[in-house]
Amino acid sequence: MNDLSLDLQSLINIQENPFVLIDKDYRVVSANQAYCQVYGMSQGEIVGRLCHEISHHSAVPCHENGEVCPHQKVFATGEACQVLHIHYDNHNRAERVRLKGHPIRGRDGCLYLGEAIVPLGSSEDLDCDEMRMIGQSPAFLECADKLGRVAESEAPILLYGESGVGKELAAEFVHKHSGRSGRPYVAVNCAAIAESVFESEFFGHERGAFTGCVGRKQGLFELAHGGTLFLDEIGEIPLSMQPKLLRMLETGEFRRVGGTETLKADVRIISATNRNLLDRVDQGLFREDLYYRIAGIDVTLPSLRERRQDIPALADALLARISGTGKRPPRLGADAVTRLMGYDYPGNVRELRNVLQKAAALTGNGIIHARHIQFEGASGVKPQKAPQAKGRAEVAGGSLSIEAMEIRHIQDLLGRYQGHRRTVADILGISERTLYRKLNRYGLHSEQ
Repeated sequence: MNDLSLDLQSLINIQENPFVLIDKDYRVVSANQAYCQVYGMSQGEIVGRLCHEISHHSAVPCHENGEVCPHQKVFATGEACQVLHIHYDNHNRAERVRLKGHPIRGRDGCLYLGEAIVPLGSSEDLDCDEMRMIGQSPAFLECADKLGRVAESEAPILLYGESGVGKELAAEFVHKHSGRSGRPYVAVNCAAIAESVFESEFFGHERGAFTGCVGRKQGLFELAHGGTLFLDEIGEIPLSMQPKLLRMLETGEFRRVGGTETLKADVRIISATNRNLLDRVDQGLFREDLYYRIAGIDVTLPSLRERRQDIPALADALLARISGTGKRPPRLGADAVTRLMGYDYPGNVRELRNVLQKAAALTGNGIIHARHIQFEGASGVKPQKAPQAKGRAEVAGGSLSIEAMEIRHIQDLLGRYQGHRRTVADILGISERTLYRKLNRYGLHSEQ
């Protein structure tokens, strides 16, 4: 084999995205032009500085602020890694990025971190009419990254999540970042439509189609033609309506109520639910074929208790929205922040907003303290559910549930077979439908 002598800086310079070389002490030893442009500094100003000072505007490494640090992983394992972070440019604007860390050996044998930075869009890209999707926690960043990736496809999306996590915001985000942005976005809460008018709402009606009908009406599919139709609480669609919806999704064709003309609509479907639809399939309340039609890609949105570190930033944004334009919002005292972060929020962001509305009304001097924070429970901290004894097994070195063992086994199989659900289900000796149910219950995804 030939002994190649390469100029490392020339390899760094050909990288299209920002790329930086970092030593074991977090100091930058080299950067390409794209990196210099993002952070508004010259090569000479960057080299020798600490990487976290430049990209995080922080005096300490990112792992000390609760983030997964690629520097730690590469120098501990010698293996490549990929993580999601929030970086700040030279104007102090936050930007979501995907970091790809690679171990690189110098001619002297020293190990360096080669870090490629792939921009995923600024936090302003998450703006929606009601409020922003805000967060820097790993759970939020992972979810936002997946939403950005699935937006690029035309596959139907099923959003899972507890009530109040922001499923409609997520649907708007997907539409805005899809090839259908700029075209109609129509949202409907299926739980708010009476069964007697479902067909008319979805497909429209002709004049005289029923008593009291005085004119033609376009349905949701016509209104969303070329764009996106968001079906919130899709699990509440009446069973009698589901075959007609399925036919529309399979053929793109429908008729208005009372009409004879066959119409077509090109619509991307995003659905959302806080129920386990496969359980409803087993109960005979939801068609299995409709489930597989809408669940092309499933995304689970994290609950607020799974991303507690986002609560202070969310609270500030909500208080600004509550106060209105031009008014100075109340500030949160340290004791109020502690109290807010100690609560479980069964109602998630929606509940946080209600709590803050009450607190803003109670404060008299513009500063919200812990005494102004009122939850439904007397203590303000919901007790954690005790683990169920059923299904527990003692394992040497500690206690591990059978459920945890099953999760680990499924994760291993998904990784081994590149997320191919049919293969994994066959190996487990269960149906693919049962595997879907387990993935949803355990919060797993095929790519895991």
